[in-house]
Amino acid sequence: MDYTHLGRTGLSVSRAVLGTMNFGPETSEDDSHAIMDRAHELGVNFFDTANGYGGSVGKGATEEIIGRWFATGGGRREKTVLATKVYGDMIDWPNGGKLSAYNIRQALDASLQRLQTDHIDLYQFHHVDRATPWDEIWQALEVAVAQGKVLYVGSSNFAGWHIAQAQEAAKHRNFLGLVSEQSIYNLVVRDVERDVLPAAEHYGLGVIPWSPLQGGLLGGVIEKTENGSRRLSGRSAEYVEGHHDQLAAYEALAKELGHTPGELALAWLLHQPTVTAPITGPRTMEQWESAVRAVDIRLDDTALARLDEIFPGHKTSPEDYAW
Repeated sequence: MDYTHLGRTGLSVSRAVLGTMNFGPETSEDDSHAIMDRAHELGVNFFDTANGYGGSVGKGATEEIIGRWFATGGGRREKTVLATKVYGDMIDWPNGGKLSAYNIRQALDASLQRLQTDHIDLYQFHHVDRATPWDEIWQALEVAVAQGKVLYVGSSNFAGWHIAQAQEAAKHRNFLGLVSEQSIYNLVVRDVERDVLPAAEHYGLGVIPWSPLQGGLLGGVIEKTENGSRRLSGRSAEYVEGHHDQLAAYEALAKELGHTPGELALAWLLHQPTVTAPITGPRTMEQWESAVRAVDIRLDDTALARLDEIFPGHKTSPEDYAW
């Protein structure tokens, strides 16, 4: 396994992130525990979750599954860089969500209890809260850091100017501020290249891409639909219909390079500036094993250029849309 520092910190994290969104609603607890054990066997030390994950099983259920895995001992907690999130409403009641100091305190303590740990390594804002001033947010996190409940703070789904706003407010308080940004980023959706990636690079944030396969569209969707192993509906079917030749060209390139389409999509992300590691949320052990293999793939300039031809990206702003 390859490791890198998370943004400008001294924290070493694996270049594969185990996403746990499917733990509970899609993946049984026993299988979830087996996948986490396998992650450690493969050298993966970076796990990502959120307080609201659990889906049909119930909000918070995913954190509880991870907590029970930690409780089995064997150094599982000590070997894991644990990331979770706060923002979404956990109860239907005023202050049951968002980033007020009130909710941050309650949500953090609830996550710690579900995860059966005394601290969160990376506490992430799941979305920007435009109604709460940054002085209030940072004061709440300063308390959490001082108490030893949080080590580092990250953001998710922030625009570039939100990152700048957060970091400038933190700087005035002599606080470390954000060390990472978790954004949707893949070969199909490259909007963050305009503003988010430049902001992350400027402020020293590591970028953690979510949905690296764009809901499976980059995982060999053409071949899977043609051989009957996958059926498409809704927006996915519309996208494939409108971009069939593009996706077919991508899958042909993956075969030429000797990789699966999913592994190629993950490997491409690992070659992008500021990217720390993509999040893969496996439902099965097979999916997880495939994702981790991408860390060892090295793409040359020719392969990267061909991928850019198939899926054109963006320049930074304002050059992307103006002179």
